[in-house]
Amino acid sequence: MIVAEMARKEFALLGDIAIVCAYFLHRLKLWRKYFLIAPKGRGEQGVLDERDRKILSLLQEDASLSVGDLADRVNLSISACSRRIQRLEETGYVARRIAVLDRDRMGVPTTVFALIKTAHHADDWIDIFRKVIADIPEIVEAHRLTGNYDYILKVVLPRVEHYDVIYKQIVRKVELFDVSASISMEILKSGMSVPVEYAR
Repeated sequence: MIVAEMARKEFALLGDIAIVCAYFLHRLKLWRKYFLIAPKGRGEQGVLDERDRKILSLLQEDASLSVGDLADRVNLSISACSRRIQRLEETGYVARRIAVLDRDRMGVPTTVFALIKTAHHADDWIDIFRKVIADIPEIVEAHRLTGNYDYILKVVLPRVEHYDVIYKQIVRKVELFDVSASISMEILKSGMSVPVEYAR
């Protein structure tokens, strides 16, 4: 009888220990979920994980989202989400936060692409060309190309006729071999979002 009673008490104690262990395991899971104790080499340790990519994706779609909204969407506490955003900014994944203005309301609904050929490729000419296009706000993008043309400029304008004003501003200050302009008839896709799946 004594042995049986001792065995019963031991089993009861083991049961209590199992309940306590289960409780602490549950709390640990909650801690990992909301405060993100990430495996070494991921998350807050410096390498992007899926939560980081989700935060980046949400921010580039709407940079005005509050930390609370972001935290809810990525299933983190506000403090943990805030730390991640700060790290993403400090490490350069978030270059800056901007407001995207409506082009129609700004009065520049027309897009013209200017394809440029030049006979000059020296550094001093390129420096002058960079400065010229940087000083013209209607030129919103400029790329150096391979192929038949050397550069392409994206120009936003109030109307097509205003392109001639921009053209003259350029050719007065820098020599060009040939310029060919194409008018965008319809915008099929536009935006500044980039895929986040390749980020490391």
